[in-house]
Amino acid sequence: MAENLIQRLEAAVTRLESFSRGSLSHSQPQAAPLDAASASSEPSIVAFDDLITQYVDKVSDASEKIGGQIKDISNVLKQAFSAQKELLVKIKQTQKPDAAGMAEFLRPLNEKIGEAVKMTEGPRSDFFNHVRSVAESLTALAWIAYTGKNCGMSMPIAHVEECWQSAEFYSNKVLVEFKNKDPSHVEWAKALKELYVPGLRDYVKSHYPLGPVWSATGATVSAPSKSSGPGAPAAPNPPPASLASSSSSSSSSSRPQQGMSAVFQEISSKPVTAGLKKVTDDMKTKNRTDRAGFVSSGEKEPRKSAPAAAAKVGPPKFELVMGRKWVVENQIGMKDLSIDDCDPRQTVYIFGCKDSVLQIKGKVNNITVDKCTKMGVLFTDVVAAFEIVNCSSLEVQCQGAAPTISIDNTAGVQLYLSKDSLEASITTSKASEVNVMVPPKDPNADMVEHPMPHQYIHTYQDGHFVTTPVSHSGAFSVDLDMESKGSCLTVNIKVVLHGFLIMHHFCFDSDLYAILLSEL
Repeated sequence: MAENLIQRLEAAVTRLESFSRGSLSHSQPQAAPLDAASASSEPSIVAFDDLITQYVDKVSDASEKIGGQIKDISNVLKQAFSAQKELLVKIKQTQKPDAAGMAEFLRPLNEKIGEAVKMTEGPRSDFFNHVRSVAESLTALAWIAYTGKNCGMSMPIAHVEECWQSAEFYSNKVLVEFKNKDPSHVEWAKALKELYVPGLRDYVKSHYPLGPVWSATGATVSAPSKSSGPGAPAAPNPPPASLASSSSSSSSSSRPQQGMSAVFQEISSKPVTAGLKKVTDDMKTKNRTDRAGFVSSGEKEPRKSAPAAAAKVGPPKFELVMGRKWVVENQIGMKDLSIDDCDPRQTVYIFGCKDSVLQIKGKVNNITVDKCTKMGVLFTDVVAAFEIVNCSSLEVQCQGAAPTISIDNTAGVQLYLSKDSLEASITTSKASEVNVMVPPKDPNADMVEHPMPHQYIHTYQDGHFVTTPVSHSGAFSVDLDMESKGSCLTVNIKVVLHGFLIMHHFCFDSDLYAILLSEL
């Protein structure tokens, strides 16, 4: 009865769908898909031609001056943008495909991206950063595959910006390497950046902010059918009907059991001791001559401890993110790091660097040094604050002004101040071995070192605690307090030596004390 009801419901739904399609076809006739000539004259396609002429050709012209591998990767870049133009034209003539059809539709573009990625493989050449920046940036062309918020991609505009941020890491390396060597490479790197930001980003923002618009009546795209090769074995024939009927009519007791029932059936069908070997007398431990009943006096081999797992270190970074934040990460042994083009609105974040030196030329808003060891930082001016967190063995020099300097959870800081930064507010928390060098009044004299205290004495006085820092200068001081009560003289001695407090309490007879003073 249930099956008949389901069949009747399916038939009713089919009639309703056919009636709905028929009414829509009479009331709203669908437009015919555009031909290739009409699609090519659409404003979005014309604008993409302008993008190629204005930006892609500029990258190609810059590569012509350099030649070699840079010219080859630039040609792949131009071919990839040409492939995307063809796909944009086809989109206006094609219905939206499914996931398998989308992969087939994007095959020409994926081949060009794969060609660029292949050029980054193998031994690194002198122009590896050029090739890698192009290979990383071409993934921005995948914005054309955006089909909605559930497709697993960012919005087209955000996708282009994110892909260029990944490629900009290698592009900045080109700028730093060839800044004072060859202006042709600098011109090429700047042209590549302009191609994506603002070039491709503004194009997508103007014409496809929500992704491509597919045709409603165009051709369909489907994945190619997987036909079996000539040597592939044929599919096995279904079992004959007599065999199926005989197997179904057999009793359930004759069928082999499955799962845990089969395991228990196999165990219960065999003897308990089946498969066990008999232990003879010479195999018993008490009769074996190769084992003695005492512990050997020989020294045991020391257990080799497993090597400690090496700390994971991320890839080194030296880049400007979104034009606002300089990121310097995981630089090891780099003594010539320099940030030349600074802006008062920019911040600098230094993380995980070791045995390196960074020079910041210009005024920035804020500088933060986090988890660095044996790091040297030389900066000019800071608008907000200079912060040190979770570091050890740092040397910092301020050549200009810094209103606030914060040191937190750090051991070993040598801070050099200039005349303009003497009014800086220095805040320390869980910090030790902090020394501040200030310029002397005499310009010919050496800088004066002032240690910052990290030990304090807390005494309870008049209902509250009074905190005083312990001197780090290594001076020796004695505080003597005597009080006479009757025949007893009480002496309290407080000694401060090298930052440590020593207290002694004595009680003398006053008559004996007078005799001692007369003899002295």
